[in-house]
Amino acid sequence: MEDLFKKNVAWAESVKKNDPTFFEQLSKQQAPEYLWIGCSDSRVPANEIVGLIPGELFVHRNVANMVVHNDLNCLSVMQYAVEYLKVKHVIVCGHYGCGGIRASVERQKLGLIDNWLLNVQDVQYIHKAYLSEGKDAEAMVDKVCELNVTEQVMNVCKTNIIKDAWGRGQEVTVHGWIYSIADGLLKDLGVNVSSSDEIRSKYHQAVEAINKRYA
Repeated sequence: MEDLFKKNVAWAESVKKNDPTFFEQLSKQQAPEYLWIGCSDSRVPANEIVGLIPGELFVHRNVANMVVHNDLNCLSVMQYAVEYLKVKHVIVCGHYGCGGIRASVERQKLGLIDNWLLNVQDVQYIHKAYLSEGKDAEAMVDKVCELNVTEQVMNVCKTNIIKDAWGRGQEVTVHGWIYSIADGLLKDLGVNVSSSDEIRSKYHQAVEAINKRYA
């Protein structure tokens, strides 16, 4: 633990060396344009992936980047980000090789988390995306990772938080991205929704594209 405090001091000093007023300005307010809903995986650091500094990205993370309608933690973050911080973009970002997705696809038994991963199994059920004999296991995991992001974008769009924001004319777009740990690059899954009218068409286009990639 002592090593972490030493690293913290070194980091703070390096930041102040580059910008002596950075922390003073940062402490006065936060005004991010983006809400990031991502996976808890330690290999997927939200700010670093998109090259943003502290204060520019509001972040919520959980296992398998889920947006569950009775998860008050996630919903509270969304409400604060949209209604008070006035973010313009909500990004749901998954990643290939996600351990939570893999556990669901391979029907692993991990304990308490199995209950959370029932939400991933729901995604698999909707799209009939199951691992069976003759199927490429890695490809199936990656496909479910992409499908899961698409479904979570839909879950974001269905919340009263987003629907009310659109109803009052607030500009906010919901995006679905996926990250590759293998090369550090992001991919836009093509499900970018800016109004209620776009939900159905953007969803079907994204799912169709995913199915073609893994046909």
